[in-house]
Formats: sequence, structure tokens, C-alpha cells
Amino acid sequence: MIGYYVHHQGKGHLHRALSVARELDLDVTGLSTLPRPEAWRGDWVQLERDDTATAPTDIDANGLLHWVPERDPSISRRAAQLSRWFDESRPAAMVSDVSVEAALLARLHGIPVVSVALPGIRTDAAHDLGFGISRSIVAAWPEAARSMLVAPSVADRISPVGAISRFPVVDAPTPAGKRVLVLGGAGGSGDEPFPIELAREQTPGWHWDVLDRTSWIDDPWELIRGAAVIVTHAGQNAIAEVSAARRPAIVLPQQRPFDEQLTTATVLAAGNWPAIVRHVTPATGWLDLVESAAALDGMAWSSWNDGRGAERAARIIEQAAR
Repeated sequence: MIGYYVHHQGKGHLHRALSVARELDLDVTGLSTLPRPEAWRGDWVQLERDDTATAPTDIDANGLLHWVPERDPSISRRAAQLSRWFDESRPAAMVSDVSVEAALLARLHGIPVVSVALPGIRTDAAHDLGFGISRSIVAAWPEAARSMLVAPSVADRISPVGAISRFPVVDAPTPAGKRVLVLGGAGGSGDEPFPIELAREQTPGWHWDVLDRTSWIDDPWELIRGAAVIVTHAGQNAIAEVSAARRPAIVLPQQRPFDEQLTTATVLAAGNWPAIVRHVTPATGWLDLVESAAALDGMAWSSWNDGRGAERAARIIEQAAR
């Protein structure tokens, strides 16, 4: 049996877990603050929330961890839930996507850990610890994008498997009209709204759709496939789905901890992938920008996402379990 910890923030961790779990030949139990998703094939343990304290203190244990507020009963109950499950179920391996604390607790129970790496500058002590105790480290980007993660102490231990998308890779893009889809994301907070009216005014003849926190749908695949250009943030899940659909993109990275999206955008800008990166949302020039993106060859995403990322990740997890 495999234990699979799924972080509750945003949608990407869950979508990636669902994709990888489908490829595993072993039983999988999900462990998360999130409720059990309908598509999850195995057992699910819904964990106690760990952010209920009104005035948390020393949340990072002097910088050695990420989230362990002192004297917080919810932290204690959550750890006890995990420990009981570890002791009673004795999983062959534990996947952490992603929590240093959950990974460390599993390893303290003698369970091999596979950590999922996220992009960004992760040179802090907590990441060093989480990576250090892991038997394997999976990264959902291609070998050509190794600079997605800045973590020198474990650079030679990262296993890039390629993008992991919940949707299948298409053989060829669906013919599209003059349609633009804005993927604003469903899990971020504090981001500036996309200036949709401004963009529409500057792009006569183009139709714009927007998916963001107020208009998100669970299955955006048809909208993604039907767009000639995707305007997206630089979250891993969004880039994985755009690349699966073989759609050219305009990438507008959002501020995230550890420069996660800024790092991804920088890598995309330096490569040969069909993406135009703008670190600041433009106020003018949208017609030229959209038409330039539409002229890119979406099939060039094949080196980012060949559709086998989840399968490769599953084999690494199974190896750790053996």
C-alpha cells in the first residue's frame, strides 16, 4: 500500500495525485485536509485542519520547518491522525505532495518517502530537511528544465519525469478560431484580476473567455482545446494542461512563495517552448501579443509534456515501495 499526502492549496496537487494514483499498481490511500474526491480510487483519510489557531507563534520552529505553530491542538490532532494511520496501515512508501512535516513524520515511523518537488528557490533549511530524508524526489517537468528547482544540495537526486496533466496529450491541436482563454487559477489569493475589458478592446475580432476564482469550472478541457491562445499564470497544473492540449500560451507569472511561478516563467522564456512570457501584465499591445502567440507551433510542447509523466512518477514510487 502507498500513502499519498495531498496538499489542500489550489487544485494542482490533487490533480497530480489523481493522475499518478491511476498509474500505480499498488493500493493507494489519500491523506489530505481536502474531502475525498469522487475520482479517487482507493481509501481516503481526511485530516484535521492545521491552521485554526487565531494567533500562531513560532510557526516554523526557528526556520527548520514550514508550519508547526506552538501549542496548537489542531497540529497535535493532525499529527496523531497521521501517526495512527502509519502504525495501523504500515504503508510500503509515502508520497508527499507536498509537506515537509508529513514527510518527516512518515520517515520517523520508518516509512520510505517520495517527495514531489515544486519549482522555485528552495534552499531553506526546511526544504533541505524534507528532500534530505526522502528516498526519491520526483519533479513534474522535463529533463531540459532542471533549472526549475534551485536546491543545490539535492540537485543530483531530482528525477524529472515531464509534466503531469490530468488530461491526455492530444496528437494534434483541434482547429481553433480566433478565441483566447484566460486561465486565472482557482487556488491563488491576492492576485490582480486580469484586465479583460482592456484586452477585448484592443483585439477586435477575437473572442475572450475567462476562468478564474469567480468563474472556475471543474473541467476546462473543452475550453482549453477550443482556444487558439491561452493566457495563463505559471502554475504547474495550468502549464501541464496547456501543454497537453498543444496550445501556444502567453504566460503571466503570479507572486508565490519561493518564487515558484517566476522561476517557471523564466525557464519557459529561455527555452524553445511555445510560450511568450510577460512578467508584468501589459496595458497595451494585446493584439500583437495574441497574434504573435497564435503563430507559435503548439506541438513544440511535446518536449515538455509527452503524456507519460504520471507513469514515470508511478514507477519511481513503486521502486521506493519495493
